[in-house]
Amino acid sequence: QLQLVESGGGLVQPGGSLRLSCTASGFTLDYYPIGWFRQAPGKEREGLSCISSSDDIIYAESVKGRFTISRDNAKNTVYLEMNSLQPEDTATYYCAAGQYATTRRDRYAYWGQGTQVTVSS
Repeated sequence: QLQLVESGGGLVQPGGSLRLSCTASGFTLDYYPIGWFRQAPGKEREGLSCISSSDDIIYAESVKGRFTISRDNAKNTVYLEMNSLQPEDTATYYCAAGQYATTRRDRYAYWGQGTQVTVSS
């Protein structure tokens, strides 16, 4: 069974950092493009970044320069390093596996359950 599990969320002060992890089971993650998304209450799910199977990377303008996506194939894990976090970054963060390296959420078939990130003083 294909499964993605996010971890690493939590409460952080403005200006702080977090590293989210997306670990796969039931499949080899490096064969797939992996995307990171977030959804705040009352808002649509937003594509943040993706990394292709050949390590091509895309960032949304809202996170470019602050967030970094990477993968560790030995651990079957993709990471999202988030710096300079602000209250508007508060959301549930999801990773997803798809067929195309894109930040469009409709291109991803397999989703994790999400991890909550709260930025507050």
